[in-house]
This record gives sequence, C-alpha cells and structure tokens, in this order.
Amino acid sequence: MWLQAICIYTVFIIIGCGIPTAAEEHSLWRWTCENNRCTKIRNEPENKEPVLSLEACKMFCDDYGLLWPKPTIETNLGNFLSKINMNTIDIQITKQGKSDDLLTAAADRFKTLVSSSVPKGFSAKAAGKSVTVYLVNENPYIREFSLDMDESYELYISSTSSDKVNATIRGNSFFGVRNGLETLSQLIVYDDIRNNLLIVRDVTIKDRPVYPYRGILLDTARNFYSIDSIKRTIDAMAAVKLNTFHWHITDSQSFPLVLQKRPNLSKLGAYSPTKVYTKQDIREVVEYGLERGVRVLPEFDAPAHVGEGWQDTGLTVCFKAEPWTKFCVEPPCGQLNPTKEELYDYLEDIYVEMAEAFESTDMFHMGGDEVSERCWNSSEEIQNFMIQNRWNLDKSSFLKLWNYFQKNAQDRAYKAFGKRLPLILWTSTLTDYTHVEKFLDKDEYIIQVWTTGADPQIQGLLQKGYRLIMSNYDALYFDCGFGAWVGSGNNWCSPYIGGQKVYGNSPAVMALSYRDQILGGEVALWSEQSDPATLDGRLWPRAAAFAERMWAEPSTAWQDAEHRMLHVRERLVRMGIQAESLEPEWCYQNQGLCYG
Repeated sequence: MWLQAICIYTVFIIIGCGIPTAAEEHSLWRWTCENNRCTKIRNEPENKEPVLSLEACKMFCDDYGLLWPKPTIETNLGNFLSKINMNTIDIQITKQGKSDDLLTAAADRFKTLVSSSVPKGFSAKAAGKSVTVYLVNENPYIREFSLDMDESYELYISSTSSDKVNATIRGNSFFGVRNGLETLSQLIVYDDIRNNLLIVRDVTIKDRPVYPYRGILLDTARNFYSIDSIKRTIDAMAAVKLNTFHWHITDSQSFPLVLQKRPNLSKLGAYSPTKVYTKQDIREVVEYGLERGVRVLPEFDAPAHVGEGWQDTGLTVCFKAEPWTKFCVEPPCGQLNPTKEELYDYLEDIYVEMAEAFESTDMFHMGGDEVSERCWNSSEEIQNFMIQNRWNLDKSSFLKLWNYFQKNAQDRAYKAFGKRLPLILWTSTLTDYTHVEKFLDKDEYIIQVWTTGADPQIQGLLQKGYRLIMSNYDALYFDCGFGAWVGSGNNWCSPYIGGQKVYGNSPAVMALSYRDQILGGEVALWSEQSDPATLDGRLWPRAAAFAERMWAEPSTAWQDAEHRMLHVRERLVRMGIQAESLEPEWCYQNQGLCYG
C-alpha cells in the first residue's frame, strides 16, 4: 500500500489541496495503485481523495513507470508530479561544438513528442510550471557513429521554485544526450481528468545500453517504400532507442538505386521511374537518422540476389532461369559471374556512389546469402574458369570461387569507402565455422546470424572469435506467418512471431560465455508481402519489444513488461505510427486482468 499512498500524495501536490476539483467531481472513474497494478474504480460522490488519472497512476505503480526501454543502471522516479506549461519549455545547450546542430534538432523533436502526448482534438491548459532543460554534452565534437560510441546518459529532474522545474541531461556524446531527451519525453504525461500536462519530479536516472548494435532491416527491393515511410520508421526507432536502420536496397526483383556512373541499373531495374532512390534521397534519410541517433547502414547484396537491372551487362548467370526452384530460393534467380574482371569495376562504381550517399556510415553490409552452386555450375564459362584454376566442380571448389569473388569485392569496397571499415556478411556455407577462417578474417568481418537461435553455428563462430549480430529468423523475422506467395499454405517461416517471443529472444542466453562477442541484434522485414501500406503494423509494436531486449537484456519475463508495452504502443500511435493493437483497450485500463 506504500505505492498507493505515494500516488495519492502526488496528486495532492498537483492540486495544491485535499479538496477535489470540479474536474475530479465530474470524473466517473479513478485509478489507484494496488499490488503494483493500477486498478480502475468508480469515483463515488462521497470520495474525498484526489482523483488519479490512468497514466499518472501507471507512472508510479512500477519501478520503471512508463519508460521504454527500461533503464539499466539506476531508476528513481521520485514521489511527485507537477503540472507544466507546454508553451514555456526552454532547452539550453551548455557546451558548444560541431554536434550542436544535431542537439538542436533533437530538442525540436523533444518538443514535438511532448505535444503528441496530448490526444488529437484536445489542447492542454497553458498553465503550470515552466520547464528548463539543460543539455550537457561532455564531448560536443563527436557526431560520428561507431560500435564503441558512448550512448549513456544521466537525467535529473528537480523543482527549484514554485513556478519552475529543471531537468539536466548529461552524456559523453550527442547520442547519449539524445537518448536522455527521449527518456525525458516519456516522463511527461497527459492528465485527461484535469486537461494538464504533468512531469515527474525528483528524478534520477542513469542509463546505458547493453548492446551497441540494435537494428531494423527493411528490404526496399521486393516492394518499394517511400522516403516518408522510411522516415516514419526511423522516428519510431528513435522513440525506443534503436540505433541502426539496415537498408537492404537492391535485390534480384528490382534495382531502385540511381547511380550516375551506371545509370542503366536503375533504368532497367526499377519498377518505375518514380520508384527510385536518388543520392539526394539517401542523404536526406541519412541526416534524418543521424539527428535521431540512428545510423543508416547500406547493404549491397552479392554475389546472389541480383538480376533486374543487370540485363545488358553480361555479368550475371541464371537470371530468370526456369524452373527457378533448381537455381534459387525465390524467383527471379540471378547471380553475379565472379570470373568477369569487368564485374569488379561495376562493383567499385556502385560502392563509390554508396559511400558518397551513405556518408556517415561506419560499416558496410555485403550480403552474401543464399549463393547457389547450381546457378554458377549452369555456366560453361564459369566451369572453364574453375578447371583452368585446377578446381573441381564440387561444393568445396565453389566455395573457392565465392572466396575469389569476396576478396575482390572486399578490396574494391575498402577502396571506395577510403578505409578498412567493418564488413558484414550473412551466415552461409562460406561462414560455416568448420572452415570460415580460411576465407574471412575475424577482425575484418562481422557475421549476421539469420538461422535459428539453436543453430550450432552460433557457438562455433563465437569460439572462433567472430563477432555476431543476431537476426535468428525463428524470433526476429517479421514477415513470417502469412500466406505463401509461391506455392500453397503459409510462407516458409510461419507461424507468426508474437511480441512475447521477440521479447524473450535473448542473445546472452544464446552466447553463453561469449556474450561480449555479440554486438546486438536486428529484426528483419523482408518485403515480398509487405509495402508502405502494411509497414507500421508489421514492425510495431513488436520492434519495441525487441528494443527493450537489446537495450536492457532484462532478466524478467514478458508478463512483467506487458503493461508498459501497452503504453508504448499507445505512444507510437500518438506519434502517427499505425502500430498493431495488442489487446482490447479494456486491458490497458484494467491492468493485470488480461494476463494468461
């Protein structure tokens, strides 16, 4: 009952006296905190206690309030809420440096988030305390992404006078301060009983992520996505502190990337002249992500997953080969021909223009999944090349051909980006732990695991010293659980993966004693059966469940987080994200009564 007493005392501070206001007298319902749950009860006429709104109750009925993802070091949400005036929020940057423009953009976003906490059609009272937010960036000259960037922050909120609240956010980089602003926005709630904005007072939060890589992959080749839909995704990512938008920009079905040096690739390969991404489009997305603490990671998948756009180059084999099931996993088939020296000039031109467009990237994804030896073996030219190199036409020899391609492509990538940046490859026969050291240097390559979380390859690769990003399809592929688009029945990775399974997918459990080699994880939305019309619902709020796992690696189960998850879904909807509903709204208002 101690928490309940705190909640009641908090409202007493807001109102200023123990006499119910007119708004309270007309409220039919009120919420009270009992056993760490907000209980909905009738507001009877004889009630003399101050009435607590639902979100105010939830803020103090759990150690982490309504925060998502939950902080990892220290969380003290104090005992009080104060009314604030949204029109008198002042944000001050205390240290100057080259990241000031990013902080200014983050401050503007913060004010927008505060505004979105008020339901559409309502206008909160312009009454209450003024709020001054002090942003203290200890390293204001850092504005570059890296795997060892410091995203930690400290947040303090106090009331210095009867009419003012101060909030101070300290971080060792822009990225940390930005994260602190995101948390601060979650500590401001709308009181729908009194039509006021409220801020939590006497707060101390110290926080940092467990994993440095926390991503979403979006495939924009199977179906095209507008720049606005991509930006909307990045907005939602920022709200839950995900930091990597992995852009799978081309595939065998389409080539929407406009290149000045190789213009025919998009002219022949895009679905239409309007469904393309120019260098300016990409730079706009990259800057948009940077301001929100989200790196935009480019992928050019090769040597498989190519086709449309390459028709006139003479650099592919088995493109649109039939029956396609003999040569690839989905139509149309297509792979690059590693024996063509001209191919590597093409790749260098592609890499150079990607480096120019994705100018803030600190990594490059080279794809490398689902390479078919049958496809390569269907080419007499490739067969002759292998024989001339005294290779057989068996699996081990085709791995040598693949390695020949990868080494040449790697050299061109380093040249194009002007540095030996970390390279990422999907798990494949090339990355098999029994022979991976023959082909890929563990200091140069990061392996992204897309097979199941129980795959022996995980432990095998970790034991060999490789760093991993987890995208195990049995928990993190968000295109699963729909009707088959080739064949009959359901699609290949069914059933649908719910938020509970996403939340429980722990890289630490999979890594065991090699946890330090896990860089993090990434959910994937492959787009054979998705486009901008379904994007938000496929990703959200499941990606938010993933975000807390990546940020905090919680030891608790889904049931302990579900009530906060329901709130973050509501928050995303208020931001304009069309997130799927998890439960009836009745469950949101009757906490604890819908758990299984």
